[in-house]
Amino acid sequence: MRLHRNLVFAVIDGLNLIFNEGEYADKVVEKLLKRDKRWGARDRAFVAETTYDIVRWKRLYAEIAEVKEPFTRDNNWRIFAVWATLKGITLPDWKQLEGTPTRRIKGRFDELSKIRKFKESIPDWMDKVGEKELGTGVWTKELHALNQQASVILRINSLKSNKKEVQRILAENEIEALPVKGYPDALQLTERANVFTNDAFKNGMFEVQDASSQKVAAFLDVAPGLRVVDTCAGAGGKTLHLAALMENKGQIIAMDIYGNKLKELKRRAKRNGAHNVETRWIENNKVIKKLHNAMDRVLIDAPCSGLGVLRRNPDAKWKLQPEFLDDIKKTQQQILQDYSKMVKAGGKMVYATCSILPSENQEQVKVFLTSEAGKEFTFVKDEKVLSHESGFDGFYMALLERKK
Repeated sequence: MRLHRNLVFAVIDGLNLIFNEGEYADKVVEKLLKRDKRWGARDRAFVAETTYDIVRWKRLYAEIAEVKEPFTRDNNWRIFAVWATLKGITLPDWKQLEGTPTRRIKGRFDELSKIRKFKESIPDWMDKVGEKELGTGVWTKELHALNQQASVILRINSLKSNKKEVQRILAENEIEALPVKGYPDALQLTERANVFTNDAFKNGMFEVQDASSQKVAAFLDVAPGLRVVDTCAGAGGKTLHLAALMENKGQIIAMDIYGNKLKELKRRAKRNGAHNVETRWIENNKVIKKLHNAMDRVLIDAPCSGLGVLRRNPDAKWKLQPEFLDDIKKTQQQILQDYSKMVKAGGKMVYATCSILPSENQEQVKVFLTSEAGKEFTFVKDEKVLSHESGFDGFYMALLERKK
């Protein structure tokens, strides 16, 4: 591979924004890809994938480069040189890359690869938490899986299309997508591609949604005609799946504390042809109280550490702090206590997270079931999805039923 100066400079600028300015990797990459209209698909792929790769392996590369945060621009060049060397790329004769100790880099890599926190590039505290909660064997395998690049998975919108039609339209654009066994609405791209410019996407025939995330709406056991509330709807990935499963019949109330996310949900619902969705901004507790004992189904896709989705959000490893984990567990339990009151007698509720930690998942459900509000519910079933077993994101979901 030959390195091109303008592409590498874009990567260095991006790393500075992510590492030193605290910006989110996905937003930075989005900005970088608009930088030069002359870039082709291969150029754009290099900028995006290289930036994400270096963010993912930041701790390992910084240790090999012998640099510490906050990284100067020279530090970022040294980290980039480590990345390129380990990829087997011949370094060009640029002043920023002068004196790169290629042999030493390879030697340090071999040495550090024997220590998990460096090999898998993770903060000490996170490594300890994962090992404590999942055990050494499972955590080591899971951590390795969470450092692999995520596949692109589509969820077919059955309100507008089907798998065969979407496959045909994508194939016309030389994009191959194959069914995923055990996931009725999923297609997986055989190679990464920008599907957002495709007519099938613009016409609402599919959404990009990981296979594990696609399990959640189905787990809620919905049917046409029910009254359903998605309490932490965000931009609506699971809301839209619920609308399709309910065949646009019944009512879905999509709620969130962030009004801007609900605006995006409205836009997506229109594109998807999901007509049974209404949005409600949770500006205070009255919004919840109005629905007490009224809903057939309640989905709580709770805020969490996001440790199950590190494959697609590698910068979360560096942004997450141990105190956040303590705080979010209190929030999760409070949400369960408050939002469960919307379930009517005989109704069902799903508590879900994109975390792999039992303390955010099974343990939260246990605490809830022994509480005053939880005594109204019985545990039906749960499912934990680990990346190293499924090949998809880590997820947890529990189905509870309110006594009649």
